[in-house]
Amino acid sequence: MTEKAQQDLMQGGTVLPITRWGTPVMHAKTEPVTAFDDELHQLLRDMFATMRAAEGVGLAATQVGIGRSVFVYECPDKDGRIQRGVVCNPVVTLPEGKDRNLDATDEGCLSYPGGYAPVARPDVATCTGQDAYGNDVTVVGDGLLARCLQHETDHLNGTVYGDRLSARNRRHLDKQVAELAPLYPEDWPVSPKAKSFSPVGEEA
Repeated sequence: MTEKAQQDLMQGGTVLPITRWGTPVMHAKTEPVTAFDDELHQLLRDMFATMRAAEGVGLAATQVGIGRSVFVYECPDKDGRIQRGVVCNPVVTLPEGKDRNLDATDEGCLSYPGGYAPVARPDVATCTGQDAYGNDVTVVGDGLLARCLQHETDHLNGTVYGDRLSARNRRHLDKQVAELAPLYPEDWPVSPKAKSFSPVGEEA
C-alpha cells in the first residue's frame, strides 16, 4: 500500500459510536476479510476517524459493531515513533523461550472506557495479514505497538483484555469503569466525553 493510498484511508471518515464489552459482537470470533473493496475502505476511514476522536492507538472492527477481521492502528513504538496502518485477517506470532520478555504495563480499552489494569504481554510481537488492498503485510512491533497488535488481534478473536485478568483484578477494573461511566455517553465518541460529573445526590 502506497503512502498516498494509506493517507486516503485515514481521511474523510465518519465518527461512529464505540461498541462496549458485553455486546455479542465483542465476544465472538470475526469473519475473515475477503473483499478488499470500496465498502471495506469506507469502513477503514470511519474506523480511523473514530479511533482519533476517542484518542485511541488502535481500533478493531468489532469495536464499531462489525464482525470482520480487520483493525487499524496509529501507535508509538518503543522509540516513540508513530506507526500507522491496517491489518486484515491478522495473525500474531510471539517470542518464545529466552527471547520472551513480559511487560506488565497497565492496559485499557476504548470499549470499556475509563478502566486500566496490568496485563502481562510479550514486549515484541509480529503481526501478519493483508493490507487494505489485499497485499501481504507484516508489522513487527515493540513497546506500546507490540501491546496494541496483540490487543487488537485479541478483539478479532472474541477476546477482551478483561478475559486475561485474575478475578480480583477484573473486579477492580469493573469498579473503575462503573465509577467513570457517567463521563462516557452511550454514543461516545460521537458525543464527547464529559469533563466531570457530580456524584449521585449532588447537583450537577
